Amino acid sequence: MKKGTKAIVSMLCIMMLLLAACSNSPGNNSNSGNNSNGGNATEPPAVTEPITVNQDLPQKEILSQGPHGELAVSAKSLELTVEEIKQIKEKKLTAAISMHYAGNDWSTAQIKGLQDTFAKMGVEVVAVTDAQFKSEKQVSDIETILAKQPDILVSIPVDAVSTASVYKQAAEQGVKVVFMDNAPTGLEAGKDYVSVVSADNYGNGIEAAHILADKLNGEGKIAVIYHDADFFVTKQRVEAFEKTIAENYPNIEIVDRGGIADQNQGETVASALLTKNADLDGMFVVWDVPAEGALAAVKAAGRNELVMTTIDLGTNVAIEIAKNGIIQGLGAQLPYDQGVAEAILAGYAVLGKETPPYVAVPALNVTHDNVLDAWKLVYHQEVPESIQTAYKE
Repeated sequence: MKKGTKAIVSMLCIMMLLLAACSNSPGNNSNSGNNSNGGNATEPPAVTEPITVNQDLPQKEILSQGPHGELAVSAKSLELTVEEIKQIKEKKLTAAISMHYAGNDWSTAQIKGLQDTFAKMGVEVVAVTDAQFKSEKQVSDIETILAKQPDILVSIPVDAVSTASVYKQAAEQGVKVVFMDNAPTGLEAGKDYVSVVSADNYGNGIEAAHILADKLNGEGKIAVIYHDADFFVTKQRVEAFEKTIAENYPNIEIVDRGGIADQNQGETVASALLTKNADLDGMFVVWDVPAEGALAAVKAAGRNELVMTTIDLGTNVAIEIAKNGIIQGLGAQLPYDQGVAEAILAGYAVLGKETPPYVAVPALNVTHDNVLDAWKLVYHQEVPESIQTAYKE
């Protein structure tokens, strides 16, 4: 081939490549960057139905009151309409989540419920923090969050007093603050924060009492492990449990109580109670993680006949219930739906809608009979194989 012919062929090849590149560029592709709804491909699909909490949750009266004695509004009554969701999306909002502790099933489900719901609302989650039960770390976490200038903050305070000033700072910055379970001291609903959302902790304490009494056939000696902290939701659980036993089961006696300052003290406190009370028939522990420690103490003491109940359907206590073990049942929170409710209330706030100061999801009774179905309801996911394998008919 002659030199001139080669040059022409080379030029033609280059031109063809350029034409191909141009024809595939986003600006010349009539379908590129658009989904079936005509929006950008990176945007979430259009919402075609309202956002609510799971309407299959138990239809129960909410027995808990808020941190200032507020009557509860059921989370099942909350709703964002399709038009309201569209309005929120147009605002291009950001949100942050500040947890007291993120290392358990309850926290994981709360965060998932929030993230899933914010995604439907077109709200970007810019931070999720774990204070590891340290109030000073939570204050630092929130100060870092506020530097990002989020529109929404959802949080559970480690301590109602020492964290109050940083939440006040968030409110003054214009952030819409929604609390899980507890409100810091001195802050006002409707002014400094949107609302408090919790489980029906009083109702769950009642459920745990009835289960324990049933398994003891209405008689025996029991001990209570309570949360030795100024945290109103855990106080409600213990108050409800002890009052239910006292008023309904005259042949069951609470012979001893032991307090935990943090969740890692369950085994130590339970061991001391067992040593002091060799004739215990049952035990109530304020939530599932210290109950796991108490369970270890009971087994170490060779007291496998003892009956326990608690609050929160964590993996390890679910396994124990599934195999008909020492933990016979519990009152379960519904953390995923609690997260959904918190996100909806944040939506109310940015739209300027009136928000109730205290919202709660119903209590859920969990025993061996319904533990598998309860798991699906609580976590919105299939039952882990570890729980299914442990299950005994």
